Amino acid sequence: MPQELSLFGSDAPLLVSELLFNLMIGLVLAIILRWHFSRFGSTLSNRDEFAQVFPFIVLATILIISIVKSSLALSLGLIGALSIVRFRTPIKEPEELAYLFIAIAIGLGLGASQTVPTVAAILFILGALAVLKWARREKSGKQLFLSLDWSEDDTSGRQGQLTAMNKVITRHAASSDLRRYDVRNKVLSATYLVDISDDDSLNALIDDLSNSFPEINATFLDQNHLPSV
Repeated sequence: MPQELSLFGSDAPLLVSELLFNLMIGLVLAIILRWHFSRFGSTLSNRDEFAQVFPFIVLATILIISIVKSSLALSLGLIGALSIVRFRTPIKEPEELAYLFIAIAIGLGLGASQTVPTVAAILFILGALAVLKWARREKSGKQLFLSLDWSEDDTSGRQGQLTAMNKVITRHAASSDLRRYDVRNKVLSATYLVDISDDDSLNALIDDLSNSFPEINATFLDQNHLPSV
């Protein structure tokens, strides 16, 4: 006779064996999701550290959905409980939010005992994302993060310098995206995600930046091999 958890007189007792099976499947999918984000993600933050939360989100969501689906009273109580929960850590990149939604979707599907459709859909989504990332990378060339730092005595021409710097980058990069711009104590810092077609374009960009802004410091980072510390 299968073990059951009677949750406060719930209408449909929860099978312990079914819960454990879904938790194991969820753990496997969470590990796959974590690897996928670390391998194919393009966020500037530490991807390895952020991906560590995926198993916790997946397993917790499975447990919550498995419990509340068996009782209308618990479902209504969950609404009140979640209304007092606040997440204080901001999500800086839309891609991070997308992966969090995938983790929650895994928990919802497995918690609702839709194991086969959930596994099939998640594997299809992650496979499609990998193909799209790979195709974009092959088409656009090498994507690098360009970090620029320089100081200035006169801040009145800051906007003009930023425009001039954008023009220099545009001349040598297939595309560029300004990801961050900071000003502290007359020190300007800017971070771009640039597409560089080849090494010659990279060297030309470095030379052009050095000639246009003699005091500038430039650092290039491969977005696929960012430090994990």
